[in-house]
Amino acid sequence: MKRAVIIVAGGKGLRMGGELPKQFIPLQGKPVLMHTLEVFHRWDASVRIVLALPDVYQTYWEMLCRELNCNIPHRIVHGGETRYHSTQNALSEVADCDIIGVHDGVRPFVAIEVIASCFQAAEEKGAAIPVVPHSESLRVKEGGQSRAVDRSNYYIVQTPQVFLRNWLFEAYKQPWQPLFTEEASIVETTGKSICLIEGNLENIKITTPIDLLTAEWLLKKGCRNE
Repeated sequence: MKRAVIIVAGGKGLRMGGELPKQFIPLQGKPVLMHTLEVFHRWDASVRIVLALPDVYQTYWEMLCRELNCNIPHRIVHGGETRYHSTQNALSEVADCDIIGVHDGVRPFVAIEVIASCFQAAEEKGAAIPVVPHSESLRVKEGGQSRAVDRSNYYIVQTPQVFLRNWLFEAYKQPWQPLFTEEASIVETTGKSICLIEGNLENIKITTPIDLLTAEWLLKKGCRNE
């Protein structure tokens, strides 16, 4: 089956507190986004990679690729106002692919075996996402009150989220809704079931300064998913 991954990197990175969007912040000499590209290329050099980037940073990204000799083949599309719109903009570039993953550009530590498992499960079951157990106590707020809930029933959702082409394209015929926070939440509104795959704890989403410190530590410890 022909495989593709859409890497969404359209955010402005406001929670990081700096002027440079988080996907371009350097980690050991390379931007976070480049580390993310590399892990998918190591997994499968033939996978089609599509980046959704903010318009104003596309030239900057191309300059970084030249300066750092990043020769990984990829296509660039315009990042949208939301994640939904960024993914939607990229779908035209993967219309001839059989199975499509969507991944956060600021998750450079996804394990190769997790990528492989998600694509394999989606090929067999239609949709698969990686998750990890929640390690802290949880409460739910209802009608001004709160109550404890069993954390074993809850999972933290990661990416890549992988789908058969027809499932993803059907889901994206719907207009955007505020509840569409990631692809699985969109696909399941069409009545499809989502297969859960065990993720890896290192697969953090780098959105805050603390996340960045954790990412630097992971690299120093040799977490490169090679």
